[in-house]
Amino acid sequence: MPPVLEAAIEYMTDAWQRGILYTDVMRQRGNQYQRHMSKQAPNVLSMRAELIMDGRTLDKPVNYMLTRIVPPKSKPIDPFKRPFVVVDPRAGHGPGIAGFKPESEIGVAVDAGHPCYFIGFLPKPEPDQTVEDVVHAENVFMEKVIDLHPQSEGKPVVIGNCQAGWQIMMAAATRPDLFGPIIVAGAPLSYWAGWRNKYPMRYTGGMTGGSWMTQMTSDLGGGVFDGANLVQNFENLNPANTYWTKQYNLYANIDTEAPRYLGFERWWGGHVFLNGKEIQYIVDNLFIGNRLSTARMVTQSGLRLDLRNIRSPIIVFCSKGDDITPPPQALGWITDLYQSDREVLAQGQTIVYAIHESIGHLGIFVSGAVARKEHREFTGNIDLIDMLPPGIYEAVITEKTEDTVNADMVIGDYVLKFERRHLADIQKIVEYREDDARRFATVSRVSQINTGFYKSYVQPMVQMMATPRMTMRLQQWHPLRLPYETLSDKNPAIAAIAPLSVEVKNNRRPAKPDNPFMQFEKQMAKSIESGLELWGKWRDTLIEQTFMTVYGSPFLQNLSGMGAKEGPPRIHPGVSPEHIRFVKRRVAELLKLSHEGGLMEACIRVMIYISQTQGGIDERSFGLIRNLRKGHEHALTLAAFKRIVRQQALVMVVNPEGAIEALPNLLTSYTAEQIRTSAKFVEQVAHASGELNEEGERRLTEVLDLYELAAGNADHPDKAHDMLVAHANILGEKAKRSAMAADLVNSQSGLFNAQDDFQEIMGMVNVAAATPDAPVPSVFTAGKDELTEETRQILMQSTKDVVELSEQAKAKTKVQATTAPAAQQAVTPKKTATKKSAAKKTAIKKTTVKKTVATKTSSKKLSAKKAVQPTVAVKKTSSNTKPKA
Repeated sequence: MPPVLEAAIEYMTDAWQRGILYTDVMRQRGNQYQRHMSKQAPNVLSMRAELIMDGRTLDKPVNYMLTRIVPPKSKPIDPFKRPFVVVDPRAGHGPGIAGFKPESEIGVAVDAGHPCYFIGFLPKPEPDQTVEDVVHAENVFMEKVIDLHPQSEGKPVVIGNCQAGWQIMMAAATRPDLFGPIIVAGAPLSYWAGWRNKYPMRYTGGMTGGSWMTQMTSDLGGGVFDGANLVQNFENLNPANTYWTKQYNLYANIDTEAPRYLGFERWWGGHVFLNGKEIQYIVDNLFIGNRLSTARMVTQSGLRLDLRNIRSPIIVFCSKGDDITPPPQALGWITDLYQSDREVLAQGQTIVYAIHESIGHLGIFVSGAVARKEHREFTGNIDLIDMLPPGIYEAVITEKTEDTVNADMVIGDYVLKFERRHLADIQKIVEYREDDARRFATVSRVSQINTGFYKSYVQPMVQMMATPRMTMRLQQWHPLRLPYETLSDKNPAIAAIAPLSVEVKNNRRPAKPDNPFMQFEKQMAKSIESGLELWGKWRDTLIEQTFMTVYGSPFLQNLSGMGAKEGPPRIHPGVSPEHIRFVKRRVAELLKLSHEGGLMEACIRVMIYISQTQGGIDERSFGLIRNLRKGHEHALTLAAFKRIVRQQALVMVVNPEGAIEALPNLLTSYTAEQIRTSAKFVEQVAHASGELNEEGERRLTEVLDLYELAAGNADHPDKAHDMLVAHANILGEKAKRSAMAADLVNSQSGLFNAQDDFQEIMGMVNVAAATPDAPVPSVFTAGKDELTEETRQILMQSTKDVVELSEQAKAKTKVQATTAPAAQQAVTPKKTATKKSAAKKTAIKKTTVKKTVATKTSSKKLSAKKAVQPTVAVKKTSSNTKPKA
């Protein structure tokens, strides 16, 4: 027989057998669907779960339930560890994707010894159920979890996947006291954001003319929205995968791929329903209205949903490969809410983000590789995340190697570091465009108009047509549900495939990989896939160009009322008078706290002072602190330690100079041995993550010198006190210069200009300390547009002084070196800012030191207090000049 004919027969036999086996897998999928949907509470969790609370029994019934994950006997739970609560998205699919595999979000939490809970839902909603009812139910569930774990060291960690992310954020905004760290994975929060020529899903609302079609679909469903429509939207994003790649991959690898395919289809095909009111609320307020990220959503009870109210850390995990929730939609809420880094600090909010380079939307929840890396690192370091000072951070994960320093303090196979980022970094990711925002605002207006017309003239007729029988038929004949219904044993023709597939498996004759016809099949498959991908890109380009043209039209914008509106279409939310008063009180409290505390507060301040040069916080430093806590019977609780760390971090923000200059006062009541032990601890923590950079080593040396002077002061106060105060003053001035320099750099890359931040930084401490009832500094409230012309002139002159004073500081360094040799290393002239002359500051400093020496008493605490407090009281300007010892 010719080789070609032999190869042809071999290929045809293999192709026919694969066809039979593929059809049998489709039959199994249909049977699996029938069994799954017949359950009362279908889910795809890989672990057993027991019911804790049923949302249908609440005063406002919902179809949500709180369940407890029952861990395997080989994985005991630590009652002192904080519980994890995982919430699955109700976006057309059934619940359980977060625990679909052993290596999943739930599996990682259970492996780490955390109690784990799961909030799932039933296929059909309760009558009259609303989104606000679901948010209320989730808060009730959180109260129950907290009651079940009174010994927990922290509040529950909550993971919200995809659409569950914004639900959890809404719940946390209404009851921030119930939530620990919040992880939102692949969750869209700013729906207008996006990149051009990518991710066209954000244009869907505009291409359909608004939410009227959503309303009509719900009316045709008898007031219920079929979640299969949402799933179909997801599938339409990637026609190549939907119509060819996924199915051909099963056909080509039919001998090995069937179990994985059927496991995923059990979740993918488990479509659920939403009330018409629910989906309309979601589309109008989120998908099209985009009101959540600018605090424009108000509940039925009159409560404004403001994400800035969330007090616990927020971890945003997204991916560049996610075409459903790209990074701009996951992170855009930050730039929607905030205009400067100082506003983030004023709200006391900690935001951590991590961006994966390639994983797809579903991979964020179900990928084993992601679970082993990102989710395991977040879970293992959740206490560190909970202690991070307010601000914006990026989670940077690197692989642990043989050369990793202190590898025993690393959890898992990766090293996690939180690097400090700024609002300008988020802006670069989001790439906000005002013209695009105006287009989406026009879509929102058009949607309101079209929906109004539909409700007035079309809805009554549609509701008359939507009989129960018609509604049921529409659900059964849905394009996504029909294959599951027809390709099963209910169809006699398909049922006959079962015995035939058994015979094929027993006589399987696969073609060889080098078979020329097999190679031709693979090339044809790639060509079909490439053609569908090309068609998908062409379609996406056409949709984007159409959207931009139609909604960018001045005529349509004027017709919808957007053309006459000046300024950006979406303004940043304002700050309430209550919050302004709160910030004023808080700043005054922090200024007072600058001079209070003891050895622990001093250690935290100097560690923050050193870490500022490293650009981030490493998990190994916290690991060392955690190990030391375990060895102390009377160690502070995690919550108390977190409170002190965050408090001292804010003190270092509000008054860095005063906080460092107060160190002699904080250390004065301790023995020399205690001070030197603390100095050794600070050095260990500083080097836990490896060698410091040059500036970090310099600061560490300065701090150790200060501690040594403090120890000498404890033994001989008459000899070392003046030198200790002088050294602390030098470090305090350096801390202030460093903070100012960082703020000026951030301003140049952010939304504020340097002059605005300069005035805010210089005036913040003085205004809050001298006039508690005065208006809060604009650094906490608003942008540069609120400054008066007189203030602008002062700022311009103050900025000009920066260069002049920098040169003066360099010239005076030599004088300082001769008058304060012990503190010489601490003096590093940098650019600073002031509105008064350096000569006047020198005179004030000299007078302060003279008064300090003259008023010393036998009480070391009183002596140190008088040495520090007068200095803070007169510090209304900034200078590089330091007192003579």
